[in-house]
Amino acid sequence: MYEKQPTFKQLEYFICLADILNFRQAAAKLGVSQPTLTTQIRSLEETLGITLLERSRNGTFLSPQGKELQEKARHIVESMRDLVDNAQVLAHGPSTTFRLGVPPTVGPYLLPFILPHLHKQYDKLKLYVREDSPRQLEDGLRSGNYDIILSPLPLISSEFSIKTLFREPLKFVVPQDHPLAGRHDVDPQELSGEPVLTLEEHHHFHMQVQNICNQIGANVLRDFEGTSLDTLRQMVVMGMGVAFLPGLYVHSELHRPEALHVCELSNTPIEREHALVWRNGSANRVFFRELTLHFRTIVKEHLSGVVTPLDD
Repeated sequence: MYEKQPTFKQLEYFICLADILNFRQAAAKLGVSQPTLTTQIRSLEETLGITLLERSRNGTFLSPQGKELQEKARHIVESMRDLVDNAQVLAHGPSTTFRLGVPPTVGPYLLPFILPHLHKQYDKLKLYVREDSPRQLEDGLRSGNYDIILSPLPLISSEFSIKTLFREPLKFVVPQDHPLAGRHDVDPQELSGEPVLTLEEHHHFHMQVQNICNQIGANVLRDFEGTSLDTLRQMVVMGMGVAFLPGLYVHSELHRPEALHVCELSNTPIEREHALVWRNGSANRVFFRELTLHFRTIVKEHLSGVVTPLDD
């Protein structure tokens, strides 16, 4: 057994430097001076009795031994962070302000059902909520502008932990004076050539509606795109076209349809899935997994008639 053991800080510094392979940039990210980083890495190498990084005029590189130990060191660091994070939650409950990013077509119609119950569960928890497009949410999570995001699927990234929450239907909406109004089910073939309104192209929702229209032969009106679900709804009321609206929006906002009729496409389930997403290396990932379970429980208890709750 070694008389001297590496410190957690040394392993943390090594992982950061191994990922960046630049002493100056790694020191800046760690918030320490470059000489401090160099000293800690040198001390770690002396403790282990091997060279972890090779320095040359062409830059800094991992030695074969460094490559061999990189992921082992990362596992140790992440396990220690998990232990500390879990202990803090068990001792005090979460008392941090987290930055939660949500899409504008989901967040405003889901969170009013979620946040009051979370506040009862975690009275010290604060969520700073900001709306953004799914692409910007993903970029913001990667850069650290968000701690956790609510995102439509599919989302594929080895950098993130992705936990599904629920499947949401898209409802077909027409004006009350439309020939299809008053019917519970509509045959998709009846929508062939029908003018369909949707949101602007940067919304993930736009792509979903475009795909639906391609399948059933309907026409997306590119000259009249809504900036929000509310403006989209008002354009349908004015008879400018028909539309698909998310089930949560319909449940939240259309208690009195206001000259709108909501129906389904026969034998054609149209749905989208949503997930909570955070960085794999987040110091709060233990709590975020716990938060996911609470989201799922609240959805199941209060929104199961609107969406379909999902597990992993």
